[in-house]
Amino acid sequence: HQGGIVFYYDGNGGGLIAAPSDQSSATWGCTGQSIGGTSSAVGTGAANTTAIVSGCSETAIAAKICADLTLGGYTDWFLPSKDELNLMYDNIGPGDELGLGNVGDFDDDYYWSSTETSGNGAWGQLFGNSGQSIVSKNVTGVVRAVRAF
Repeated sequence: HQGGIVFYYDGNGGGLIAAPSDQSSATWGCTGQSIGGTSSAVGTGAANTTAIVSGCSETAIAAKICADLTLGGYTDWFLPSKDELNLMYDNIGPGDELGLGNVGDFDDDYYWSSTETSGNGAWGQLFGNSGQSIVSKNVTGVVRAVRAF
């Protein structure tokens, strides 16, 4: 649907869509530099991504990969927030809360969120066991873009 796999409905006719496959692996970027102002809440991934891209001059980073993505005719992709990433895990990933299986074909690896914790860390989620944890920004993690509808 609209370029990917729906993994969340907001109850008002909108929701979130995950890209049908991983984009790549990358670092979060800007280790040692605090971007500030990122949120973990559902609905904040796009604003987080904009803040990261605006505040970090590095180019091959997770947020920039999502912001530059054109897929399925759509150009409004972003790196999910911590809570959006967890919904992806639960609903179309190995969490399998909907009983659909791992329809997103996620790897047993760390996926990046757009939620920063400090100048040196950001939230990631291990899709092998659902654990969310703070990961060093210079670690390479998997990038899966999402978009809102």
